Amino acid sequence: MAEKVTGKEPNGSPVARLWEFLRSNNKVTAGFVVVAAFFIIAMIAPLLANHEPNQQDLANTYRPPFWGRGGNLNNIFGTDSLGRDIYSRVVYGTRASAYVAVVGASFAGLLGITIGILAGYLKGAVEQITMRIVDMWMSFPPVLFSIALITILGVGINNVVLAIIVIDWTRFARVIRSETLGISERDHVQIAKTLGFKSSTVIREEIIPNVLPIIVVLFTLEMSIAITVEVLLSFAGVGVNPIMPSWGTMIGDGLNYFRQDIWGIAFPMLALIVVIIGINLLGDGLREKLDPRLQLVRELSAK
Repeated sequence: MAEKVTGKEPNGSPVARLWEFLRSNNKVTAGFVVVAAFFIIAMIAPLLANHEPNQQDLANTYRPPFWGRGGNLNNIFGTDSLGRDIYSRVVYGTRASAYVAVVGASFAGLLGITIGILAGYLKGAVEQITMRIVDMWMSFPPVLFSIALITILGVGINNVVLAIIVIDWTRFARVIRSETLGISERDHVQIAKTLGFKSSTVIREEIIPNVLPIIVVLFTLEMSIAITVEVLLSFAGVGVNPIMPSWGTMIGDGLNYFRQDIWGIAFPMLALIVVIIGINLLGDGLREKLDPRLQLVRELSAK
């Protein structure tokens, strides 16, 4: 029943089709490589790190990276003010970022997409009430809102995730509602309604497949936002538990001694920048590949 949105599918096995899709757009390729590496590092962090992330060595503080004067391969990125290995802490820091990116984005998306589809499909009072709540919710500054929530809930990675869900479901709801409004007016949806199909069937067969491309793009965008929120909260000291390695905590700690040793800030910031750019490249590339309107523009430009 659903309208095609991605054009002709390539032949071959699912793996071959996936590979062909990934290599068909430079942004998708580069973004996928970065994001895949990010999640792989998070999963095998204990195998990659050569030190316990919280292990202190006060006789070995402010050591430079291995290429610097006094550096060594035992502390590849050097050590911080407490003698902790920066490389191991950066590697373990991927776990906090990956967790909030996946769990926070998934549940925020699930809530927002459900509300957005129902509002756009049912219209009327449901849409009006829902959008007024969304407008009111989005009027609060997100960073201040998240800090207020963490202050109430307490420090901890699960509370950071909960704050992300509570704040960012509105982003999905607003966009998906707008997309659903347009799709619900199309002929094939109106025909399905006329034939007496249940609303749940129409939504499942007609609405969801057609909003799927924008959902994928929104999800990648939300992943980068979730990581940024976690880093900002941890930097401010109200994010993850201090004993848990986090890029935001590392940056916050590094500020206290950056005049003596800049590497405590440089490496977690570099990791954050690379991951955010990779996720945004992936999302932008997927939008170019999956959005039928952009495909139509490219086809018309090519003629």
